[in-house]
Amino acid sequence: MALDPQAQAVLAAFAGMPALDFAQLTVPAYRAMLAAGGGFAPGDAIAAEEDLLIPTASGPIAARLYRPVTKSGDDLLPLTVFFHGGGFISCGLDTHANLCRCLAQRARTVVLSVDYRLAPEARFPAAALDACDAVRWAASNSSDLRVRPGALAVAGDSAGGNLAAVAAQQLRHSGVNIAHQLLFYPVVDCATEHPSYKSMGDGYFLTADMMRWFKGQYFAEGADRAHRADPLASPLAATDLTGVASATIISAEYDPLRDEAERYAARLAQAGVLTTHLRWPGQMHGFASLLGALDAADRALTLAARALRHALHVQNT
Repeated sequence: MALDPQAQAVLAAFAGMPALDFAQLTVPAYRAMLAAGGGFAPGDAIAAEEDLLIPTASGPIAARLYRPVTKSGDDLLPLTVFFHGGGFISCGLDTHANLCRCLAQRARTVVLSVDYRLAPEARFPAAALDACDAVRWAASNSSDLRVRPGALAVAGDSAGGNLAAVAAQQLRHSGVNIAHQLLFYPVVDCATEHPSYKSMGDGYFLTADMMRWFKGQYFAEGADRAHRADPLASPLAATDLTGVASATIISAEYDPLRDEAERYAARLAQAGVLTTHLRWPGQMHGFASLLGALDAADRALTLAARALRHALHVQNT
């Protein structure tokens, strides 16, 4: 279908900005540009937010816990570990707070948002290792987090979807029981450019050139295709997907990452993993975060939260 009129309006607002010169652009300049951008609706009202530190093999990393409003006497809630997008180089706890609040309240899950290390200061595999460490820690600290033991999901958008998928793969035989993975338009292939890089690679907010620049920051200079195809970087490259947690994958019609996300959904289903995939019509990459500007954001978060809540409920019945 045609690009959604509200998405067109968002893109028109960005159209007046200077074009990015990726040959000259620095990561600090890109981060500053994002920080100067306008915010979107803050998301659902919740009961509490709490900042904390997660110990990892490389040192402590920041995180934020979101607790939904519940009825008096409710049992302990399940936990969802969330990883934010931002091309592996930008964004953080604040930029994705609205998304986390909505998932927490609508899925009735506590959400732990993880501020993993960013490139280029910490290149691959730093973020992937942080993600796995954070999920391990969360799984073994349910009492301190005041969540239901054994009821755990992972979620993320874009680069964060990559990290959620990586954690779901890497921890499947580790004794950490992940009930579900919720992936919004994830990066799942850092080694290959799929056809949507060409067909949707320009004019829809995230561009193919921007993705190439992100990957250039994430990987060490000179990293070859084999390095980028490591499943810690490219979940789609894993040869065996059996036993991975059930998945809900939302792709966007006008997104250069569309085809790799959809290929990953198909690969999971072929491996016998219970997988739900939805290509959101008329929308672009990142749309679920644009609360207040896009009606589709609210609808997508409601659908995603319903899937998350169902998966966590089924696991514990």
